[in-house]
Amino acid sequence: MELQKIESTSKALIVYCTFAGLISAMIISGLLEVIDFASGTPSGTFFVVIGLSLGFNDPTSAQYVGMGLHTLTGTVAGNIFGQVALFWKKLIPYNVKTGVYLGLVLGVSLWAVLFAPLATFGIQPKLDTLMITETSPYASSIANHFAGLYYFVLGASLLFHLVYGAVFGLLAGRMTGVKLSTRKLMDAATIE
Repeated sequence: MELQKIESTSKALIVYCTFAGLISAMIISGLLEVIDFASGTPSGTFFVVIGLSLGFNDPTSAQYVGMGLHTLTGTVAGNIFGQVALFWKKLIPYNVKTGVYLGLVLGVSLWAVLFAPLATFGIQPKLDTLMITETSPYASSIANHFAGLYYFVLGASLLFHLVYGAVFGLLAGRMTGVKLSTRKLMDAATIE
């Protein structure tokens, strides 16, 4: 019966995980905007930093590129999780509780494998360079704003990745659980 459950949800699982990744990334993007508002930094500062570190010196372009990549990364992470779960059955979020647990593992994994190395070896060195070279006043002011905050950003980003994972797991677990419950009811109705 368990194998039948997995087979009937295989295509849906990838869709659910992809959608959960997209929604979770958008929620985190919204929380980052709230942080910008509360801290008094310009709206989209986090996304501008991503864009600046990739060489987009125009603030508007940098912000759009950063937000697009952030959302795309969260969506692709959800999709990859769903695909891996099809091959490693222990990763299938059958319900909300399992989903949240697995989502937290995903969040920490994304932080450790993707964010921490990118921040350490890509973004922080670029910010340090922008402070010294002053290619544009806006880029320099953003870089100066983050001077000395590397460890704080690293720690806070772990919390954001945990929120991403919890929301991802909640959504993926709920959608998969509803699909399995519906399938079970349909199978029971067919037997009668």
